[in-house]
Amino acid sequence: MNEPTATPAVARERAFAQVDVFTAEPYRGNPVAVVLDAEGLDEATMRRFAAWTNLSETTFVLPPTDPGADYRLRIFTPAEELPFAGHPTLGSAQAWLAAGGGPRDPDGDLIQECAAGLIRIRRDGGRLAFAAPPTIRSGPVDRQTLDRVVAGLRITPDQVVASRWVDNGPGWVGVLLPDAVTVRELEPDGAVLGDLKVGVAGLEPAGGPTQLEVRAFAAGAGIAEDPVTGSLNASLAQWLIADGVLPRSYVAAQGTVIGRAGRVHVTADGDDVWVGGDAVPCIRGAVLI
Repeated sequence: MNEPTATPAVARERAFAQVDVFTAEPYRGNPVAVVLDAEGLDEATMRRFAAWTNLSETTFVLPPTDPGADYRLRIFTPAEELPFAGHPTLGSAQAWLAAGGGPRDPDGDLIQECAAGLIRIRRDGGRLAFAAPPTIRSGPVDRQTLDRVVAGLRITPDQVVASRWVDNGPGWVGVLLPDAVTVRELEPDGAVLGDLKVGVAGLEPAGGPTQLEVRAFAAGAGIAEDPVTGSLNASLAQWLIADGVLPRSYVAAQGTVIGRAGRVHVTADGDDVWVGGDAVPCIRGAVLI
């Protein structure tokens, strides 16, 4: 007897935006695809659509389940769902506000609900910034993992100035190299890095417009190199500011090697580290899903 076939879901028009994040110049940052009316979509459909967009992240905006939140966000790479990610947080907030959304408290922060909890987002002139969530895994990197990172980055062990787990959801291993030039010269082996998500940073000479060069590698998540990465910059800031490596306010560059001009503006304010940048809408319309 033939098994009954499932009736396919009927696609409908949903508001959609694509926003370039961490840049004031369109098409030079990191784009995120945002489905603004995702209610009723099942997880399989979300995963399929995120794989189809083939961007580093695609997000789906839903009604909040927490009474303190303005909206709920689900975040997908082409290969997996993330509990939190930075540039999707800012890009989705920009798209939601542009579509007519507004915080419950007009004078307060925008509150995003995601699997990592409630994320505060503030408007600072033309920029948006999120309060970095706490790391869920920190501390020394075990020798076996660090050896794999060194081999995958094609560097020597003595080039690692410092390393640390800086995982605030995606699973980052943070590596500090001697300088920004060394970071830009990396030619990593994604097959060796495998499912590791590795964030690499190096200081720029004093007096320049940026103080840090950052690169992010996540081949196992379907992202050979992420153009600009809010979650990684957030956890690097928490680590390197606390250790006195970086000042309490600085600008990081990311995406240089792959032709982007990402700029991440970091400010430590009391116990919070705020990670912000410009977000430029590039596509607005509807998607059938």
